[in-house]
Amino acid sequence: MTNEQLFWQTAASDPHRPAVIVDGGGTTTYGELAETANRLSNGLRARGLVAGSALALVLPNRLEFIALQLAAHQIGLYVVPVNRHLTAPEVGYILGDCGAELVVADSTTAPTVAEAAELAAISPKVLYGVGDDAASLQTYHELLGAAASPDDRVAGSMLFYSSGTTGRPKGIRRPMSGLSPEDEQGRIAQWARAMNVTPDGVFLSVGPLYHAAPNQNMMMTLQLGHTVVVSSGFDPEHALGLIQRHAVTATFLVPTMMHRLLTVPAERRNEFDVSSLRTILHAGSICPVATKRAMIDWVGPVLVEYYGSSESGATTIIDSASWLAHEGSVGQARPGMAVRICDEHGEELPPGTPGLIHLKSGVVIEYVGDPNKTASSYQDGFFVPGDIGYLDEDGWLFVCDRRTDLIISGGVNIYPAEIEGELLQHAAVLDAAVFGVPDDEWGQRVVALVQLRDPGADRAVVTESIAAHCRDRLAAFKFPRVLEVVERLPRTAAGKISRSRLRDSYRSGRSG
Repeated sequence: MTNEQLFWQTAASDPHRPAVIVDGGGTTTYGELAETANRLSNGLRARGLVAGSALALVLPNRLEFIALQLAAHQIGLYVVPVNRHLTAPEVGYILGDCGAELVVADSTTAPTVAEAAELAAISPKVLYGVGDDAASLQTYHELLGAAASPDDRVAGSMLFYSSGTTGRPKGIRRPMSGLSPEDEQGRIAQWARAMNVTPDGVFLSVGPLYHAAPNQNMMMTLQLGHTVVVSSGFDPEHALGLIQRHAVTATFLVPTMMHRLLTVPAERRNEFDVSSLRTILHAGSICPVATKRAMIDWVGPVLVEYYGSSESGATTIIDSASWLAHEGSVGQARPGMAVRICDEHGEELPPGTPGLIHLKSGVVIEYVGDPNKTASSYQDGFFVPGDIGYLDEDGWLFVCDRRTDLIISGGVNIYPAEIEGELLQHAAVLDAAVFGVPDDEWGQRVVALVQLRDPGADRAVVTESIAAHCRDRLAAFKFPRVLEVVERLPRTAAGKISRSRLRDSYRSGRSG
């Protein structure tokens, strides 16, 4: 496949190639998917959407999500993926904030969307539902227009919303490129090759498509002629079964997913053939060194990590061989991009000194309706995501933690991610979260909450075993002053824990 053989060319030259396999559903070919996308493009235009309009999708992982995104991307629309687990007021805020001109839901989200639209003063005439049981909304099939390729094609863009862990979520709007869909997709395909995603493979998509990384990695592989296997969620053994059944060559995982895969007993894991895997992309949060090393030992040197943000995009990259030589690094800056480490005043720090990470990707985003936040997020053209890290002498970046999650105890900086990484290496621990709470003597003390693999285990015995494990591996000032077992630690579908929310919940529970 040449560099020019992207989604639309593949649909024309090889229309019978499988494009999307929905887990538990059917298979759609490239020709069928392209025709549906064309029909949706014409249907959306017929309903008044023009370049720059916002199309909101409140959908689970399903074929219609992908078809609508492809349609929007060839007529210059902003696609706004909305977390389908949000409440009506939360969805209503996003719909109003982005100025959604058309909204698509399905039976699982239709009631929420209808209520949200009313709260946002959005006409029910622009609400559409996929499936017969989304009867309260106009039907998705009404959006299907003529099958011909639309005129005046121009690339669209994404408008993702932040998770809102520190207040209302913010819309992250990237400027339109003004390129043709093919030229825009060519840039995406070039990035795919840099991440060792080779043409004509099978990509397993297990993350939620409303989240930036799973969405963009899925769409990226369609540009290389992949067959995309779409799962509604992540279960370790089910994912292993899908890899074996479909001979998956590439996938995207967050560190939590990798940890869950490793909790499957080795003898059970080895029952699944994962030898087809050529690339495992990962990002989204700090990956414990031991977890990544164990993954490489199991599946081979196929992991490719990148670091960035929804605002900056992927700014650094590192393959398995480089990581083994620089354990813990998230890579070096990609060509044409830059990373620097600065103090709170914007002064650049020397190698080996932790400070605020600054990323330069060549793209400057805007936060919808918040020019002050947009301006304060950049320094000299560098985006400042709020992470703490350092560069070594050779320019390899190491991420310590979020600035907002940093614990300062007795005047010493403590990074929760480091402690969580050690807790996760204990055989009894399924999940862990570490945060700081006020302490009259030390300023802050370290609190660790753990979820056990065996909920029926003797908590007192296991807690002492975990404590002994930590004493052997952590300096005394990092040792959790509080270590508690909880039934469950809430993670987002993207695999992230909001330590700030856990901290607030923990403190309110102790004061109540």
